[in-house]
Amino acid sequence: MPQEVVTAAPWPDAAGFVLAGGRSSRMGEDKALVPFAGRPLVEPALAVLRQAGLEAFIAGARSSLAAFAPVVEDFQPGLGPLSGIIAALESTTVRRAVFLSVDLPLLPASLLRSMLHHAQITGRAVTVPSVNGFAQTFPAVVDRAALPLLRSELEAGRRGCFAGFQAACAALGEPMSILGVEALVQCGQVSHPSALPPALWFLNVNSPADLQRAEALRPAPIA
Repeated sequence: MPQEVVTAAPWPDAAGFVLAGGRSSRMGEDKALVPFAGRPLVEPALAVLRQAGLEAFIAGARSSLAAFAPVVEDFQPGLGPLSGIIAALESTTVRRAVFLSVDLPLLPASLLRSMLHHAQITGRAVTVPSVNGFAQTFPAVVDRAALPLLRSELEAGRRGCFAGFQAACAALGEPMSILGVEALVQCGQVSHPSALPPALWFLNVNSPADLQRAEALRPAPIA
């Protein structure tokens, strides 16, 4: 993915986390270390966070990824990404955390910047995007006010991230913010550096076939 120029100042009260603790059962090996564009898949995810003006961390890693960014240890491994989100929120004092799963290498940084800006304006606890009318779980902007509520969900055995976001917002008496990506593109707030349509930004790299497709969609390097 070509580098995006950061046009916004760094966010002083936000941090970015790549969720890299999945079992990678369909890939057959740790997704975070699978080569994509000649480098481990975790690197493009970290790059997108940094291009958005965020300090970048890794949460819930299943292997040693400290060479790429600071790693937040998940003290309850095996409970899914919600456990990694909780560990990340517990590790930081910033108000908002941006969560990006390691298997979304085609997302543009401009989407993260737009989501953060929206979260700042609305003050909502959780902001997620939607594409083709379907809300996406990641990327997500989560306020630390949601931390005890997400922890309660996990302790009750409810491990779903999206359901946890919904429950936290309901407990706080507010709706979850869901931003339609197509509308953001139409009004010029968000764009992709290689002009991919929004539906392709959310291609999850879960298997070798997905990886091959993502590689085909990746823009060719400029000679």
